[in-house]
Amino acid sequence: MHLSIDSLKEAGAFTGAPIEKEIAWKQGDKELTATVYVRPLSYSTAVSDLLAMNGKVDGLAGRIAASIVDEKGKPVFTPADITGEADPDRGALDGNLTIALLTVIAEVNNLGKTTSSAN
Repeated sequence: MHLSIDSLKEAGAFTGAPIEKEIAWKQGDKELTATVYVRPLSYSTAVSDLLAMNGKVDGLAGRIAASIVDEKGKPVFTPADITGEADPDRGALDGNLTIALLTVIAEVNNLGKTTSSAN
């Protein structure tokens, strides 16, 4: 293959539209649900991961901020929104919600799944 925009599109090398998913988490005594849009791992995620490696952003907060978007693909959060630095009075994102978001990000990207090897 010759590397070009067309050959990369044909190979599926671009992430395309975000994927709509439902999440659920417990907030105190309440079970909450929400519709989220997850951007498959992309250039934005790679940039966030590099910033995290260099200590410029929290790794998990950066992954959530790069992956959770609105239906048009615009980020819903900044890493500082997630860590609580953006608004100390509001504080950090709830732990159960954080786990739900990381779980759906992993699900969309097939993270944690291994392929079996033939012996």
